[in-house]
Amino acid sequence: MTTHVQDVAAYILAKEGPMSAMKLQKLCYFAYGYHLAWEDRQLFPERFEAWANGPVVYELYDQHRGRYQLRKEDIDGDPAALDDGERESVNVVLENFRAYSAHELSAMTHQPGPWLDARNRAGVADLQRSNEELRDEEIADFFGALVGRED
Repeated sequence: MTTHVQDVAAYILAKEGPMSAMKLQKLCYFAYGYHLAWEDRQLFPERFEAWANGPVVYELYDQHRGRYQLRKEDIDGDPAALDDGERESVNVVLENFRAYSAHELSAMTHQPGPWLDARNRAGVADLQRSNEELRDEEIADFFGALVGRED
């Protein structure tokens, strides 16, 4: 069974309660990146795009479009779809990142790395729209370096 971004988002909301759409997107990004580094596999098949305010999965955005604050019933996903390794990765990210605000998490994604690389590939200026996809190999290298993984 494949886990989708909506399942991960529903799992995060079930564990952490209501949060802003931006914070949910960024927690999904960090969970995806660390899971890729730790497990050497995607957390979900949907792709992150290099939007002006950081990485965004369009399929998740499409479910919360126009809403600022999200509750678990706002996202059509199944938290039980995550396997043990996926849950473990998300739980570690939540333990380490839950205290940060949406804007702090967004600022972290703006550091040199996959989001900035995608923005540069797209040739867009700050705050310009872009749907350039972040590449898994760049995400894996970036988060792998953060966890001290040698390739």
